[in-house]
Amino acid sequence: MSVEEKETILFVDDEESIIDIAHTYFTGRGYRVLCASNGKEAVELLTSRHVDCCFTDINMPEMDGLELAEHIRKWDNTIPVIVMTGYPSLDNTIQTLKNGVVDFLVKPVNLQQMELCIQRVLRERRLFIKNVILSKEVEGKAQLEKLNAELIYKVEELNILNRIMTDFSALRESSDIFKQLVDLAVEIVDADGSCFYLLSDASNHPLPIAAAGEQWLPAHMQHTPSEASDAALISAPDKICDLIKEVVQDDRPLIIAANNGCQRLPQHFLSCMLVPLKIRTRVLGVLMAGIYRGERRFDEKDLYYLDFMSKKASTGIENLALYENIYNNLLSTLYAFVKAIEARDPYTKQHSSRVTLLASTLAKAVGCSDEEREILNVSGLLHDIGKIGVRDAILLKPGRLDAEEYRIIQQHPVIGCEIMGQLGLWTREKQIVRHHHERFDGKGYPDRLAGQQIPLLARILSVADVYDAIASDRAYRERMPEAKILEIMYGGAGTQFDPDIIEVFRKLYESGELVRVLADDPHETSNAANG
Repeated sequence: MSVEEKETILFVDDEESIIDIAHTYFTGRGYRVLCASNGKEAVELLTSRHVDCCFTDINMPEMDGLELAEHIRKWDNTIPVIVMTGYPSLDNTIQTLKNGVVDFLVKPVNLQQMELCIQRVLRERRLFIKNVILSKEVEGKAQLEKLNAELIYKVEELNILNRIMTDFSALRESSDIFKQLVDLAVEIVDADGSCFYLLSDASNHPLPIAAAGEQWLPAHMQHTPSEASDAALISAPDKICDLIKEVVQDDRPLIIAANNGCQRLPQHFLSCMLVPLKIRTRVLGVLMAGIYRGERRFDEKDLYYLDFMSKKASTGIENLALYENIYNNLLSTLYAFVKAIEARDPYTKQHSSRVTLLASTLAKAVGCSDEEREILNVSGLLHDIGKIGVRDAILLKPGRLDAEEYRIIQQHPVIGCEIMGQLGLWTREKQIVRHHHERFDGKGYPDRLAGQQIPLLARILSVADVYDAIASDRAYRERMPEAKILEIMYGGAGTQFDPDIIEVFRKLYESGELVRVLADDPHETSNAANG
């Protein structure tokens, strides 16, 4: 296909920087590019412009990416939709499958990776459309049945590939990827067993680190090997090691469809496949699948699926490593800002850490998920980062603030939200930072939200923040007496605080749990735990 004939791609994201980069890159590659800042704008474009493929973020104002994907599926189910997100979750992944999304990419997304994804899905779309057109032209029942069978096969193949892509995109740990890899191998290629062998520079023998199919595990990984398979298992490591070395040396997948007395395989293997898993140009390990009973044997389609799994696992590992590196670097930088703020005011030293501990304890008692507690952990540690924009004369003033000074200090949640927003990550976290000074009765700041309008995690953080503030020494006053602290906290139910969260706070306080949490904190320096 010439440059002029390339398809039209629609990019939907509320982050202008991503839209600008994608537009510049893919226009330069010859694609026609349309851009929208949210799902609602994208829907309007679809009514007036032809679109061949759509990339969309999940979290956007007015209409999010999942709603857009559902609209496109109903509008034209031949348009492939690829979802991009900076904070992958299992719930989002499951929802994208329901909406017919064909791929799920984790930000930051490599432009070359995006282009490869586009090439693949457009190739599959052309095939799908071609088959649909052919189906209208074919005459005769036999021809129609044959075409229908081919379409069913393609749909099944796409479902399998979509299942593989989605399963790996949802994982958060490298160890989970290896376990998912062997489990999927057994399930999708109908293997009796599968094992992933990690290559090590320190050893000539590959190390089996994940396996599925109890009767085929390597001898040192199997809990109760049967007597019938003991002899085969004893001879397996050397022969398997030779096969792995062959795959690594040739740098390509290997299939031995049928044993037929093959001396290269352990005796109990009837059919076998091995594929390398590469990180960039280096082979990290080898995935092996085997059949040792029945009439079924592996074929080229099975090898294709196994190789595809290995490539998606490799991409998943690379994305995790890149994401974790960027995420940790950004967190370290922002935490350094927080430390700088706390260093300016010795009375608030470790305030953010204590607030985060208290908020996490409250969130667990309220019934928040592990993901929500992770979100609260980031937003708790960074909730006062906006104070970096408040001058010392106001931040450290020993007396009461005047009206103008109070107006300035009220800007710190907005400043903090804007600082985090510049990074293009943590959409939910920055909203919690922005709203942690809202009041349940709507008299807080900066947006005067009330009741359920305030995000749940912001309501939790507000309780923890106020408690630590009044239970600590400050530049303008000493720590309040215990009775006064409880009077403020309990008396604020329904006005300053969510009454349900205050009730949870009361139970935790009266049980001594909050005191124990702060006492166990190695960085705890406040007097709050002494009350």
